[in-house]
Amino acid sequence: MIGSVLLTLPLASYPGQARDPDGRYANSPLKQWFDSLRSGKGPCCSDADGSAVSDVDWESKSGHYRVRIDGEWYDVPEDAVITEPNRVGRTMVWPIRGYQGLSIRCFMPGSMT
Repeated sequence: MIGSVLLTLPLASYPGQARDPDGRYANSPLKQWFDSLRSGKGPCCSDADGSAVSDVDWESKSGHYRVRIDGEWYDVPEDAVITEPNRVGRTMVWPIRGYQGLSIRCFMPGSMT
């Protein structure tokens, strides 16, 4: 059992690449901005794909954020919150799924409408 886990560790830690399979975002005026986004956990777009989050799938209480991903609520770590102004307006989250489960690399709150 331990041997199996040790053999899969290198695969689980292999960094993924941000996806743009058809190149439709390559010429976006926000591409460089997205590529430069960082949280306290590091670059957002280097290891995970960001997803827009509906208003009903995130909340703020006492200065802390929670986000619902695949029907399950996760507390957003303080160091995952992007503090610079949100140029797209939508709430975004960059989850990473690994051998230890889901973690949040970056979270950018939007304006709740």
